[in-house]
Amino acid sequence: MNVIKRIYIDTSVFGGYFDKEFDFDTRPFFEQTIQKKRTIIVSDVLEIEIYRGPGFVRDFFNSIPYEMIERVELNDEVRYLAEKYVEEKVVGKTSMADCQHIAFASVFRADVLVSWNFKHIVNLERIRGYNSVNLKEGYQMLEIRTPKEIIDHETP
Repeated sequence: MNVIKRIYIDTSVFGGYFDKEFDFDTRPFFEQTIQKKRTIIVSDVLEIEIYRGPGFVRDFFNSIPYEMIERVELNDEVRYLAEKYVEEKVVGKTSMADCQHIAFASVFRADVLVSWNFKHIVNLERIRGYNSVNLKEGYQMLEIRTPKEIIDHETP
């Protein structure tokens, strides 16, 4: 069994912490992530989205222990891979930010990308599309899951 050490968390999960539909699974996900000292990969694109959001989401984001965060920046490699997802019609051009999240997780070799975005990210057809492009472009296949799937149900 592969141990999850590095997680790319997209914006929907930070918002899900406060959403009645998703908080039941999101809160234990963050608790266990912090307890197990997993590294959270944070892109500059994610930070821009967080800082454009509600203050309580920013405050929660800022409460994550600094030593657990690995900051990464948008670069040509991430842009190229994100554009490939659109070229291959995994999603449309309007979903470029979602493609960038996938590309960040792929380029920076996250163990898993975690999201509540079922339309553009956590969707079997899209996951297959992203991974098809990744394999063609020489990247590893990316695990894409919801927080619910990452929770260790054995942990009290």
